[in-house]
Amino acid sequence: MMIHPATVHFAIVLPVVASVFGMAYLINRQELFSKISTILMFFTALAMAGVWYSGSVAGPEIYDFLSEDGQSTLVAHKELGLYLAISMGLVSLLKIIGCKMKKFFLEAISIIALIAIMLVTFIQGNMGGALVYNHGTPFKSFMIMDTLHEAAIVVDEESEDTAKIEVYQEALEDIELIHEEIEIYYGNKAKQE
Repeated sequence: MMIHPATVHFAIVLPVVASVFGMAYLINRQELFSKISTILMFFTALAMAGVWYSGSVAGPEIYDFLSEDGQSTLVAHKELGLYLAISMGLVSLLKIIGCKMKKFFLEAISIIALIAIMLVTFIQGNMGGALVYNHGTPFKSFMIMDTLHEAAIVVDEESEDTAKIEVYQEALEDIELIHEEIEIYYGNKAKQE
């Protein structure tokens, strides 16, 4: 079962919350806001790393179910996720150092970088949504269309009606297998050994 869709929302929300506390710290410089934003940035870095990992596990499982455009979007989504996880880790480290050393300049730079990361995270979320709702079609329907198009090409080459019927019967069997595979993948049906 895929946990990426459930965990991804933490990587979207935590930077927003950390940014709010970070901006509050920039405005009034209370130590409490500094500590809260530092803790939230640390958990944001952990969340982004975890979400990137869960996505790198889920990605290969859905890759074959996507159209060509979807596959290229998935690769870009994975790369951007890695960049976000690394940059959030570095920014979090900078914020921790700034908080411990009480260096406002370091903290301010890390908060500004956090806001930039947050904005890129929104782009990343949009890309992930496009994978699910645009390129997924959902996944099953793309594979069904592909199977039927292949069957139609083969049928055009056949001259006998019984051979044409056989091709379509095989296509229907393939579609049933696709359906079962997707149902197992989403956890709606148990995998048969």
